[in-house]
Amino acid sequence: MNIHGQHYRTLWLKPDDPQVVQIIDQRHLPFALVIEDLRTVDETAVAIREMHARGAGLIGALAGYGMYLAALEAVAGPADTFMERVAVSGAILKATRPTAVNLEWAITRQLTALAQTRGSNDDRVAAARRLAAAIADEDAAYCKQIGEHGLALIEAIAARKPGESVNVLTHCNAGWLAFVDYGTATAPIYAAHDRGVKVHVWVDETRPRNQGARLTAWELGQHGVPHTVIADNTGGHLMQHGLVDLVITGADRVTYTGDAANKIGTYLKALAARDNGVPFYVALPSSTFDWVMTDGVRQIPVEQRDPDEVRVIDGWADGRVQAVRLTPEGSPAANYGFDVTPARLVTGLITERGVCAASAEAVLRLYPERRAAAVIA
Repeated sequence: MNIHGQHYRTLWLKPDDPQVVQIIDQRHLPFALVIEDLRTVDETAVAIREMHARGAGLIGALAGYGMYLAALEAVAGPADTFMERVAVSGAILKATRPTAVNLEWAITRQLTALAQTRGSNDDRVAAARRLAAAIADEDAAYCKQIGEHGLALIEAIAARKPGESVNVLTHCNAGWLAFVDYGTATAPIYAAHDRGVKVHVWVDETRPRNQGARLTAWELGQHGVPHTVIADNTGGHLMQHGLVDLVITGADRVTYTGDAANKIGTYLKALAARDNGVPFYVALPSSTFDWVMTDGVRQIPVEQRDPDEVRVIDGWADGRVQAVRLTPEGSPAANYGFDVTPARLVTGLITERGVCAASAEAVLRLYPERRAAAVIA
């Protein structure tokens, strides 16, 4: 997608030094565009854990590149400890964010490929680099396909209200900043906007880290998509008054039975949507499916983050970003990063292979190669 008219992805290898991974440090958006260099596994782990880079797809892609950096570090040590050292680095990366399944998926994919690579350890480094690039390219391609499949949903609504905007509500940031390009929840919106369909987005601010107000609003603005930032608790009111045509969110982990973990507050949007007859869709690439878990509410681990994310807010004042405390000094805070929306509240899943119901049977029809493993699980 574009920043000031120039195409960017969220991560890439440094052009003059391919042993350095570069990312957009999202902590500084929308106030400044900062590119961060990552040279080591430890730096990559910090970037994921501290949310310099965040979002299910981007975490997976960055973990893929983190394993390439792990291979570079391992090749500098004793030749017979290469796989052992890489595995240790993989464990460090896996521990950074427990909810997003893409992270573990990418690391496991790299470890499997490295174990199967024949030749020298230098050959393994080259293989890790190729696979990291392939994971990133695949993520962007899948998100583009999600946009193409989700476009039909928006076009159908537009046909029922000619001349009016289709009003989409989204929560958190499942845009291109959360993936390598295009995004998931935003991909159908971008596709519709680029096709000339009138579309308007209600952007939840998404406390406590404000990914909606800071990131989704920024990237929609960069692409010229009409949008309005709203307080998190406004969505139900808008739905009651017919001002929301559909809800599209992303997800960090979705069971193959259709339960979806996303940023805290998503479950409440699904409840309001159900009460008001508003379609509620979850957009995700197949790398976000959990093919083992069957009960997301009870089985998906929910990350609990630093309480200061609730107590303190960052904003732009006097020409710089400043932190301001919101709560009484000494008041404790709880910071659950995610909640799980049960499949019964999800109208459908938008994937790179098409749109389906949020059920095991529907998902496995789209991904028949997973059927045997899912049944065993």
